[in-house]
Amino acid sequence: MEIYANKKGTSGVKAYEIAQDSITVYFKNSSVYLYNASHPGSAVVAEMQKLARRGEGLNDYINQHVKADCFVLKR
Repeated sequence: MEIYANKKGTSGVKAYEIAQDSITVYFKNSSVYLYNASHPGSAVVAEMQKLARRGEGLNDYINQHVKADCFVLKR
């Protein structure tokens, strides 16, 4: 697990884990979501991975471009 840089300081994302075709996002409210090639799709996951590594824009991207039901697992 990598700690999210949160460069703007306003993100709800706490940490993330990147695998080949997926990203698991850990939110500050203790929610954990797995996104993969099936849900919400490869292109979206690739963008989420890029934003996670950059440490900026991931929470906004999820809120604006990923439907609330487009995840595989919620813990």
